[in-house]
Amino acid sequence: MENNYKMVAKTLYGFEELLERELIQLGAMEVKKGVRNVSFVGDKGFMYKANLSLRTAIKILKPIKTFRVVNEQDLYDRVYKMPWNEFLKPTGSLAVDATVHSKAFTHSKYVALKTKDAIVDKFRDTDGQRPNVDLRFPDLKINVHIDRQVCTISLDTSGESLHKRGYKTATNIAPINEVLAAGLVMLSGWDGQSDFMDPMCGSGTILAEAAMIACNIPPNLMRKEFAFERWQDWDVDLFEKIEESLLSKTRDFHHKMIGYDKSPSAVSKAKANIKNAHLDDFITIHHDDFFKTEKSGDQKLHMVFNPPYGERLDINMETFYKEIGDTLKQGYPGTEAWFITSNLDALKHVGLRPSRKIHLFNAKLESRFVKYIMYEGSKKGKYMTN
Repeated sequence: MENNYKMVAKTLYGFEELLERELIQLGAMEVKKGVRNVSFVGDKGFMYKANLSLRTAIKILKPIKTFRVVNEQDLYDRVYKMPWNEFLKPTGSLAVDATVHSKAFTHSKYVALKTKDAIVDKFRDTDGQRPNVDLRFPDLKINVHIDRQVCTISLDTSGESLHKRGYKTATNIAPINEVLAAGLVMLSGWDGQSDFMDPMCGSGTILAEAAMIACNIPPNLMRKEFAFERWQDWDVDLFEKIEESLLSKTRDFHHKMIGYDKSPSAVSKAKANIKNAHLDDFITIHHDDFFKTEKSGDQKLHMVFNPPYGERLDINMETFYKEIGDTLKQGYPGTEAWFITSNLDALKHVGLRPSRKIHLFNAKLESRFVKYIMYEGSKKGKYMTN
């Protein structure tokens, strides 16, 4: 037990329960849900496993010190006293970022600067040399969080945000964040036991995340680097053993996964990303206009998509959303359709009654994730709530 420590996984608003469930299933201890975060306890191997496996985590922090602070000098003094040589060599490099919710501390960049000064001054005083600042590839990435007078210093175990999976080589206008895409697929109840479609697939993110969920493929296997790989206690053998263990738990998928997009450039980008993710055995991308399609066969279909909101595209949103409803109603019986939108006015023109509405954010846009059930029956499809 002495090798275990507390960690905090950060996530998007509305995904806290999903992340809590992921951590419990992964074997985390003392899992506690917060707002946009979930704390848990595990050892170094579990920290590696969490970074590789969690679909709805943006970042995993390892808190190393919590104390009360009243002003900048107080912060400097407390940080200076910490044993930084346990985490970093004097010849190494560091980066500091900060978030503040406090009347005493109003500028996060100044807090980050003061923290950096305390660390490098400590090294200069004790070792005669100081670490460099490297914002892109530091040996140690430090996170400072001040909530009123409580300051928590954490090591950032992930580095770049965990939504950067490593499989995306090409994106379109307004690409969906990979963590958001994975969370939407999970919220929709997708279990890999039916055909899956994204009728407006853009660069293929929702399809890629859905395929990895269906096949139980860890989402972050393709990342070039995690921050912990530059730490002094980096254990490459342990990391590779955990990778192998996770890969041994992947499973087969025996249904179809289809993506449509009417933009030729989107189709080519989606195909490139799917191939890069090694998921092209499972996913087929078609150059097609969803509004001119209909469901083939009578198998159950699970649909998740991210239609345009009108933020960056010049189209008539009311007409567009009416066509979504008409196409689902007339061409897609036996379908459970989910989509996310921040255009709440246009949503009223779908012409179907959603059976669920979930409040989320897409970046800073307040959004709704809505579910429509198109029951089997006549070609026009009966739609109901559940």
